[in-house]
Amino acid sequence: MIPDDEQNNFDIFLDCLSATIVASLSPSNKKGQRKRAVKGRKNEIKAVIQDATEKQENDAAELGEFVEYLSTELFLSLPPTLRTLSYALLQESPALATTYSTPLSPDTLSTITSSLPPSTTDSLSSYSIIPSPSHLDKFLEPMFTSYINAASAPPPEYTPALTASRPSGCEICGREHVPLTYHHLIPRQIHAKAVKRGWHQDWQLNKVAWLCRACHSFVHKVATNEELAREYYDVELLMGREDVRKFAQWVGRVRWKAR
Repeated sequence: MIPDDEQNNFDIFLDCLSATIVASLSPSNKKGQRKRAVKGRKNEIKAVIQDATEKQENDAAELGEFVEYLSTELFLSLPPTLRTLSYALLQESPALATTYSTPLSPDTLSTITSSLPPSTTDSLSSYSIIPSPSHLDKFLEPMFTSYINAASAPPPEYTPALTASRPSGCEICGREHVPLTYHHLIPRQIHAKAVKRGWHQDWQLNKVAWLCRACHSFVHKVATNEELAREYYDVELLMGREDVRKFAQWVGRVRWKAR
């Protein structure tokens, strides 16, 4: 049972772990696998397609339950300071700020992972997420980095673009009851260049989309900052990409119960 004062951090942890696992299992990581053609009568083909769809739904539901179970198991085993991490806490404790500075030092990462239950490796291996126990630290390091950065982030400087019309779910996959991050549709690193080259005007630079962590990471994986600024500067343009649509359809099935 997650204590009430740790629920917000648990939600962040669940989201970060989910994004990491989803990225490792997403169809984009399974390129080169060819589907076998189905021969036979039309009704037989339809039955096969229906069975495949039902299997995908069942697999996604099972994955959602697995992520929630694993997140709870791992989160409760973390040191108390990591479970209650916040921007204010790090401002008050320079020692903790040093310990949890990212990228994590090998000693800090080892200390964190040593506190995890032994069943962690078996749980991740059961989904073929890690090939062997020796890969556990390498797999979890980016997840813990993402969690620490999100949990200890300073309060955002809200602008009208960030506060207006915030949706209830991710604007790409549509999932609700998951933490949302704001994605600058025109990446901040490209603002000066975008205005100088005439791609966008000043007033357009703060446009954002609210995305779950998994979709946010995927968007930055499939396009560079310059490509995002020039070609994919709104959600409709992003959804015009076949790979984004396929990922959204796939990850949209991975859900867990709202708390």
